[in-house]
Amino acid sequence: MTTNDYKLWFPYAKPRPAGKLRLICFPYAGGGAGIYRTWADHFPSYIEVFAVQLPGRETRTREKPFNRMAPLMEAITPVIHTLVDRPFALFGHSMGAMIVWELACELKRRFDREPIHLFVAGRRAPHVPDTSPPIHELPEPEFMEELIRYNGLPKELAEHTELMEFKKPLLRADFELCETYRPQSDFRLNCPITAFGGLEDPDEKRELLEKWRDVTTRFCKVHMLPGDHFFLQTSEQRLIQLLSEELRRIALWAAPR
Repeated sequence: MTTNDYKLWFPYAKPRPAGKLRLICFPYAGGGAGIYRTWADHFPSYIEVFAVQLPGRETRTREKPFNRMAPLMEAITPVIHTLVDRPFALFGHSMGAMIVWELACELKRRFDREPIHLFVAGRRAPHVPDTSPPIHELPEPEFMEELIRYNGLPKELAEHTELMEFKKPLLRADFELCETYRPQSDFRLNCPITAFGGLEDPDEKRELLEKWRDVTTRFCKVHMLPGDHFFLQTSEQRLIQLLSEELRRIALWAAPR
């Protein structure tokens, strides 16, 4: 990967050459790497945090966002493969949880590499269907009404009229990616999974998060945190604490492979 490619995909990365493991983070629909911009400051020095910047947002607004999972995997899998020279974990919230699951499967299929731990937040297990009707093809303003009704975007974003006008094409593409995604059936990972949920999230309830147990041969933990679907923001400190505790246990015995 060239220096320019590196900066394109990881604009906020703070490399730690002596780090023992890497945490690679993916955003929710409509979000970008800036969600995790300060995370590196809150993790121990032996953890490198890589927040992935997908096309169509923040520093990459001139690029067309992906609206299908397969092309995204073709683009992102080789990029992430450059980071797996040491133990790595994946984290994703909502849409990001779908991406990290598919990415973990793709890395296993193509390179026989798996994350040392998979962290997913605000999203049911991949084999559990979402019965909500698709909204990405709805006309305006129905699309925005449904987004808000389904709690599909942060409140501060929904209330920012100018920003919402700018974000609509990205949101449509992200929701199209989510609503058209069909995971390969019967695939199981050999790494532990930790799932996080919001206690007030009306859709992604604990019993749906518990289903992540079905897609790993290892253990699965579930943590419910205060907040709705975007507990990632309201309970960020507690979430980072839980991630740090799990990664600390991993780092005690992890060594570069």
